[in-house]
Formats: sequence, structure tokens, C-alpha cells
Amino acid sequence: MFNIEEELKRLPSQPGVYIMHDARDEIIYVGKAISLKNRVRQYFQSSRNKTAKIEQMVSRIARFEYIVTDSEMEALVLECNLIKEHRPRYNTMLKDDKAYPYIKVTVSEAFPRVLLARTMKKDKNKYFGPYTSAGAVKDTIDLLHKIYRIRTCSRNLPRDAGKERPCLNYHIHQCDAPCQGEVTREAYGEHIAQALEFLNGRYERVLELLEGKMMQASEAMDFEKAIEYRDLLENVKKVAQKQKITSSSMEDRDIIAMARDEEDAVVQVFFVREGRLIGRDHFHVTVATAENQSQILTSFVKQFYAGTPFLPKELWIQEELEDSQVIAQWLSARKGQKVRITVPRIGQKEKLVELAQKNAQMVLSQDKEKIKQEELRTIGAMNQVAGWLGLAGVKRIEAFDISNISGYESVGSMIVYENGRPRRSDYRKFRIRTVVGPNDYASMREVLTRRFTHGISEWEQIRQQGGETDFGSFTRFPDLLMMDGGRGQVNIALEVLKELKLDIPVCGMVKDDNHRTRGLYYQNVEIPIDRHSEGFRLITRIQDEAHRFAIEYHRSLRGKDQVHSVLDDIPGIGNTRRKALMRQFKSLEAIREATLKELSGVPGMNSRAAESVYTFFHTEPVSQASDPEKSS
Repeated sequence: MFNIEEELKRLPSQPGVYIMHDARDEIIYVGKAISLKNRVRQYFQSSRNKTAKIEQMVSRIARFEYIVTDSEMEALVLECNLIKEHRPRYNTMLKDDKAYPYIKVTVSEAFPRVLLARTMKKDKNKYFGPYTSAGAVKDTIDLLHKIYRIRTCSRNLPRDAGKERPCLNYHIHQCDAPCQGEVTREAYGEHIAQALEFLNGRYERVLELLEGKMMQASEAMDFEKAIEYRDLLENVKKVAQKQKITSSSMEDRDIIAMARDEEDAVVQVFFVREGRLIGRDHFHVTVATAENQSQILTSFVKQFYAGTPFLPKELWIQEELEDSQVIAQWLSARKGQKVRITVPRIGQKEKLVELAQKNAQMVLSQDKEKIKQEELRTIGAMNQVAGWLGLAGVKRIEAFDISNISGYESVGSMIVYENGRPRRSDYRKFRIRTVVGPNDYASMREVLTRRFTHGISEWEQIRQQGGETDFGSFTRFPDLLMMDGGRGQVNIALEVLKELKLDIPVCGMVKDDNHRTRGLYYQNVEIPIDRHSEGFRLITRIQDEAHRFAIEYHRSLRGKDQVHSVLDDIPGIGNTRRKALMRQFKSLEAIREATLKELSGVPGMNSRAAESVYTFFHTEPVSQASDPEKSS
């Protein structure tokens, strides 16, 4: 038994990492400390300065452990690794885990190539980036291939020169075919040098070159070639416009700022490489127990730069980080050279941080608006439907549909919506066992009976065990049943629920002559609904989803050509016995009506197999429901 009071007394006064566990032994928080003894004890001392979230976390701590390190910097590295590995719920967590592409120039090769790379390796090649858009990287590489006629093949040159014919790029004048010895290494190297110049942001030479070639082609009346150069010129200008100069120092830096509300935060990062803003990205962060912007930014910096392969020389931060010097030492050690962390206060630097903050605030506001719209589409729509029916607290809706073609392999579908969203893990399929022919009412009775009988049986098992268990899809009963039809289907459902002594509201989704939903049938009254409302759109989605799910299941069975494959569901009945049953009785109806003695007389059937078939068809009564429209 872990005694927290006793263990607190044993804590050392050394730096290290502490790990909090809950009663299920899950890691719920990881932190670092200069003195483990002082830091961990603070959590369990009564204090008015604790936030509600920290109080909640402390109330869940069942035990803790710690790892002593030689320095605070080692504790920082270990903390980052543990948070990334376990993702504790009470740590401020970076939700995004993105990898950014690079442009790689293989200068280690005799005839270099320009490629997209997902990681930057310590080799002899040159890397540019990281970039925030893989699409932009691919466009830039295509542009370089066209302008400088750089090879795209992976041949080992000059070793494999002349062994194969040149590729299509040579014939369309987009490669000078070094694979055939058509260009010298020196001339090809000049093209690579110009491409490197382009990637370093110096576009003047290529702009002059393309403009000159465009004019020459125009004067020579070669308008097709002139248009090609014009398009290349426009592409280069577009790339050049994206590389906005933010500093004349030509340094690599990231500019980091954030915006937050009560529950969430967005961190915006501007990526500046060699003085040019190459892109930006935003990251959603859960606030957790963080109390201020400094704590959130500190958590972000530690997690983000623990996982990124590239480290800039400078970080411009909106707020002073906690443990700023230790983090700077850690980043410098990872990069192999000094990394500076600064908080700009005046001038252009401060304006750039402010710009990043404004972008973060904009993203946060936009995302909140999206969430609001999504809530209207889901939970709001559920509440609207409940209001039309005079119900309260409708969170789970189940809808059912029957699919068959002239009675062939009838199937039923059960789909589930919770809080306005489909819960596909709870969808269920039913192959009709007890109904012969195209009788949708009887088929629906069977499906509903099986669904709720199964649920009641699961509840009985839970009660008998006297403990708790995970709720299955059948154990969770709906707050509302929606039937794909009017009075007839509703009355079938009401009869089944009455027989099983269940009290669940049932409504029908009534369609007009054009097979479009026009209203809801509830308590013997058709309720008109607003066709422009979110509630109407939700009903339509539920109706379409139930129909789609049933149709797809029916199609899959027909595709397998299993005409009487319901027999395959019977325990102990394989392919041989299934064929013997069909030869003996000719139809499913005859098998269902056969006595146990008649089933035992089928060749290849023993008493156990015959009993299995009989039990399968007689565990639930046959329901025909001849005229449910007349039911009350």
C-alpha cells in the first residue's frame, strides 16, 4: 500500500523528474524539479493558490515515483521524453505532431539531383527548409527541373552513363541527359549552382534570364516557346513573393506567440530561414493545469523542439519562458551551437511577435466559430428534434431499416446517433431468421425483438455478477427510436417495446410522394417540421444512413451469392450439413417447421446438430404482424 505522507518524507533534495499515477496506475502528470522534495510536497500542501484543475489532479493521485538526475538540464530532457511517450492528461499537451518537408540537393553526387526529403540528415548534401507545405515544395522542385534542366532519374552517374536510353525529359528539353554524356560535369554543375542560388532566395538572375528568353522567342515568332517562358517567369515571381524579407541579418529563427481562452490555446509559429519568412503554422494546445501564458509557451517549446529535426539559431518568444536559461542550454546542446531565446520589447521584432499573436487569436476565434456551428449541426439539432416531440434529454437515437429484393436474403440495419453524430462502433447488422418472403413489418418485429432482448439479457448478466462492466451497444438503450416509415412501423416498435415492458419513445420519419421526409409521426399525430432547420437535416442524415447501411449489407450478401446462407450462422452446421438440409427440405420455411426428429433424420446430422438447428429457429417466435396500420 502506497503511503503518500511517508513517501513525501523520503523525497531527495536533488533535481529530477516526478511521475504521478492514478488509482488505475495510469500516468496523469509528469514534471521536473530542481528539488524533488520541495516541488512534489507543494502539491499536497493546503494552499489557496491552487487552481481547480490542479486540485482535481491532486485528488486523483494514488501514488508517485521519481527519477533523480545529475542536473536540471538532464531533468528537462527526461521530462520531454516522458511527456511525449505517455501523453499524461494533466500535462499541457501539444496536440499536433507534424513533420515538415525539406528540399534536398544531393551535392555529394557527381551529377546532383533536387529532391523532396522528410528528414534532414547529417550527410554531405544541402537541405533547404523546413517548409510548411509539401505542395509548395513539389511545385518549387518542378520549377527548378524545368528552368535548370536537372535530372530526375536515380541512375548512378557517371558509372551508368550510356547504359540506357535517355528518358522522356530529354526529348521534351527538360533534361540535358547527363546519363548519355550530353553535358559535362562542369556545365551541369553550373546549373546546380544557379539552382542553389535560387533556393537561397536570389531570384534576380533567373528572372532576367527567363525574361530575355521570352523576348527572344517572341521576336523569332516562336510564340509557343515564348508562352512557356512567360509561364515559368510568372511561377518564379510567385515563389519570390512568398519569401518576404523580415530581417537583414540572414539568421534562421522561429517567432512564437499564442492566444488562449479558458480551455484551449493556439500557438502560432513563423518560420524564418536566412532572413526570409518561409511559412507559418499553428498548433492547438490543451491548457490543462497551466496557469499563465509563460507556462503554456514553456510546455510548447519543450515538446515541439524535442521532436523537430531542425533547430533555428534564435527563438523570439511572446513571454519569458520558465527555466529559459536551461531550455536555451538544452537547445544549444541539441543543435551543436548556441541557440538564443529572446523576448522582443521594441521595434520591428516586437511587431513581428505581435503579428504572430494576432494570427493565433484569429485561428482561435475561427476554430471556436467552427465548433459553435458544429454544435448547432449536432447537439443543437438533437435538441430541436426533442423539442418537436416534447421530449427532454435526447442524447442517443437509434434508427432501423429493412432491405430485401423480393424477399431475397432480408436484412436489417441498426444505426446509432449520439449527440448528433453517428456512433459507428454501435452499428449492428441483422440477417432475418424467422420471416420468409418480403414482409417488412414482420422483419422489423424480429430485428427489434432481437435487439432489445439481447440488451435485457446483458443487463441481467450485469445484475447477476453484481459488478460493473463495459456497456455494449445493445446494453445502451436509446432515448428515442426513429422508424423509417409512418404509423405501421411505429406500431410494430410500440408492440415490441410493450411486450418487453420497455418505455422508449418511438417516432416515424414520414416521407412524401417524392420520397422526401415531410414530418414526424409521434403519438398518432403527424408533426410538420421546418425543412430549413438543422433538426430536419439531422433527420435526413439519420434516414439516409440507416438506408445506406442496410443496402450495403444486403449488397455484400448478394455479392457472395449466399442464397440460403442464414444456415451458416447456426453452430455446428457447416457446408456439408447445410447442403444436406436444403436437399432434404428444399426451403428455409420447411427447415424452420421441421420437428427435431425430422431434422435428426437428415443424412450426416447427429442429435447435437439437429438440436442446434431446431433451437436456432425456435428461440424467438415467428411474427407476421399482418396489419400494423390498424394498431393503436
